[in-house]
Amino acid sequence: MGKVTGFLEIERVDRGYEKAPSRLKHWHEFVTPMPAPQVSEQAARCMDCGIPFCHQGCPVNNIIPEWNTLVYRDQWKNALDVLHSTNNFPEFTGRICPAPCEASCTLNIDDNPVTIKTIESQIADRGWEEGWIVPQIPARLTKKRVAVVGSGPAGMAAAQQLARAGHKVTLFEKADRIGGLLRYGIPDFKMEKHRIDRRVRQMEAEGVEFKTKVEVGVTVTVQALLHEFDAVVMSGGAENPRDLEVPGRSLTGIHYAMDFLTQQNKRVAGDVEGRAAPMGTITAEGKHVVVIGGGDTGSDCIGTSNRQGAASVTQLEILSRPPEKENKALTWPDWPLKMRTSSSQEEGCERDWSVLTKRASGSRGAIEALECVRVEWQKDAAGRMVLKEVEGSEFKLKADLVLLAMGFLGPRRQGMLEQAGVALDPRGNVKANTNDYRTSIDKVFACGDMRRGQSLVVWAIREGRQAARAVDEFLMGSSDLPR
Repeated sequence: MGKVTGFLEIERVDRGYEKAPSRLKHWHEFVTPMPAPQVSEQAARCMDCGIPFCHQGCPVNNIIPEWNTLVYRDQWKNALDVLHSTNNFPEFTGRICPAPCEASCTLNIDDNPVTIKTIESQIADRGWEEGWIVPQIPARLTKKRVAVVGSGPAGMAAAQQLARAGHKVTLFEKADRIGGLLRYGIPDFKMEKHRIDRRVRQMEAEGVEFKTKVEVGVTVTVQALLHEFDAVVMSGGAENPRDLEVPGRSLTGIHYAMDFLTQQNKRVAGDVEGRAAPMGTITAEGKHVVVIGGGDTGSDCIGTSNRQGAASVTQLEILSRPPEKENKALTWPDWPLKMRTSSSQEEGCERDWSVLTKRASGSRGAIEALECVRVEWQKDAAGRMVLKEVEGSEFKLKADLVLLAMGFLGPRRQGMLEQAGVALDPRGNVKANTNDYRTSIDKVFACGDMRRGQSLVVWAIREGRQAARAVDEFLMGSSDLPR
């Protein structure tokens, strides 16, 4: 630990936000960085807790107490080295990770965890500013070739680790740019995309070859990859969205969240899109927007809708309203269920819980309203929680645009998975364990959301790194890559 009494003397302070009226006028990041001395002071709050529970909360196993101590001692470059030893892309996680490490912080028992996410982000940002982050060229090259399919955080992490092990890596992406959901699912106001481009340049210098607009299973066959490469890593994500199966679903104006978010990200990137897309241009400008789904994707839809000039935004959640505070005696150090309000929700929206959508209604083929009912969650005879409609609680919501942000059902089956013939688990994900990440097909590995189902960016990076080690062991008999 950096300062023995730091957690007793220093109060928690986090990064600030640009005011909502101002930030709603642009698409840039709006978090205000801390001055370096204040970051060092916050790092001094990390205590000698004996067992650092932040480790169990962090999927990538960040060595948090060590880099906190180094930041406190003004040894930022050493802190960056420690941070990179477990996390390939800390500037991503420092912006879009929900920080389960902070929920697990021992200081969180007293409701004041260390500002781990802020410190992580600023270590990475300073590394880029100072020129400390450079390509890591492998000392020796092998003659092995690896194809990585899908360029989200799992695919990028796997590709970078394998290239650093000396293998010739080709990363295939069906979209026109690298990044997966980091690129087209995360709004620029949460993470600007030049941060991905910067990492792509680093990886190119390390030997990774990027091929965009190549859809494996369509543009190129799985059999062709297996013939050309010594191993194939499937990291295509969980792209099959959960649909709203109600009467009126076919009305225009009801869209999947990712279609909406992708279009806006393309606009910010300067692309001409909309009419060329199968669903046409999707915009919230002047419309009454209803977002169905209470997670991060729903929150991103709210922030995007408000920036586009929506007349109103309402977010519906089928689950009950969570408590304002968690019961720490029961939940710590695990991720707690409690009321959370995102920066996008703070910018303006109505939130409603325990709501089930029953029907979409409209005229001339366009959505005009959602017919809803309130529900209660009760235990059935088997002890399972089931929902029951509250009699007489029906109501209508005006809706010109409905965005479905209800999660994902796993990877898309058509194309690569059907062609490869890999076995799937009961949830429809690619079947592979976390020891060797091998699928049922020889030479084929799977990681990230395609293997585990929809999850966090930190889990994707973890699985990409671990899968890279498994592939390296498969190719070479042993591996020096970290797990």
